[in-house]
Amino acid sequence: MDERIQKLMQKVRRIEIKTQALTNNVFAGEYHSAFKGRGMSFSEVREYQPGDDIRDIDWNVTARFDRTYVKVFEEERELTVLLLIDVSGSLDFGTKIQTQRDLLTEIAATLAFSAIRNNDKIGVIFFSDHCEKFIPPAKGRGHILRIIRDLLTFEPKSTKTDIAAALEFMMRVQRKKCIAFLISDFFDRNIRHATPESPISRKIAMAGRHHDLVAVRVFDRCMEELPNVGLVKMEDAETGHKVLIDTANRKVREAHAAYWREISDKLATIFRRCKVDYADVATGTDYVIPLRNLFGRRA
Repeated sequence: MDERIQKLMQKVRRIEIKTQALTNNVFAGEYHSAFKGRGMSFSEVREYQPGDDIRDIDWNVTARFDRTYVKVFEEERELTVLLLIDVSGSLDFGTKIQTQRDLLTEIAATLAFSAIRNNDKIGVIFFSDHCEKFIPPAKGRGHILRIIRDLLTFEPKSTKTDIAAALEFMMRVQRKKCIAFLISDFFDRNIRHATPESPISRKIAMAGRHHDLVAVRVFDRCMEELPNVGLVKMEDAETGHKVLIDTANRKVREAHAAYWREISDKLATIFRRCKVDYADVATGTDYVIPLRNLFGRRA
């Protein structure tokens, strides 16, 4: 076997083992509680028991057998889950033990195994400033492993980001209601000056109304606060623009921190206004905690 393929398969296996363990031991039941089925369907009838809701009495069966029977309903569990995965250039950024893309991959794999464990179908949309690849929803371990391999190896044609375009494509290919996880660093230049009438705000609101949209932002800690390490040459991974920054300058660090807070507040405002659940996850941290908090808020 080619050495490169062998290393890839080993990495896929490591991710599978870690994320399956989290799914089985940490998220067991929480995913099920957080994401409800499409409704209740009739299952069977049984004899009335004290405490049963009298509205569930099946009068036809009761009359036929001269004893009181009630209808039993169960939740229709099978759901369709779509992962909208940002594959733009900025995801390769990382300053510690992992890049934003590494973190995104593990989160996506964990959500995928959670969906499969609950007998849900799962599909993926890889996006930059357009849809790069669409994997239709399906079930099975082989399907999940294909998704993980693509997460590790996919090479986008564009380095830029357009959240609105990704959501528009999702609504075009997925007509029926689904759970849609939008996982990105949200390094979208349309966000900073977004208003309620901006395309990105309208697309998020529309997607949130038609689907169960959940947003997960991945980011590196140094995006919050620049470290004081002197002169640093930085390159915008999405445009290729390069600039020399003096991180030893306190005003530079404060300006960057203010910019980060502005973008974060803008994002939070958009999601709150559009009633979209939202979580922040930083590289080098335990992503289980913010995901469990996210699930807990929805239960």
